[in-house]
Amino acid sequence: MNLGKTKKRIFDFVGKGPLKLIPILALLAFGNANAQSLFAFDIVGTLNSLQQILAQIGPVLSAVLFIVAGVFYAVGQMLPPDKKANFHTTSVNIIIGAIMVAVLSVASSGFAIASTHLLTNMSSNVV
Repeated sequence: MNLGKTKKRIFDFVGKGPLKLIPILALLAFGNANAQSLFAFDIVGTLNSLQQILAQIGPVLSAVLFIVAGVFYAVGQMLPPDKKANFHTTSVNIIIGAIMVAVLSVASSGFAIASTHLLTNMSSNVV
């Protein structure tokens, strides 16, 4: 077993791990600051607060993702062909994520209304 490769793999995973968590941590921090009942016991209230958070930060996050994708694409144009392909693939994936965030932020109010009706009907039938 090559111990050097194992240490390098662990370092690569741990070194890049916190960078992957930055958007999630930012979302949680923003959500805790702006939603009064984010972790309420009331599921309808929780869904409403999540919908409000997504409606607030969704368009901004989508725009930032488009800018990041453009930066990745521009940097990739200056690299050798194999790295250029990797950067191009990454930028396309980021653009797909930005489009999904935009669609979800636009549709979040519809999803919230539909899920609220569904949960209300389910909870009234349980009695």
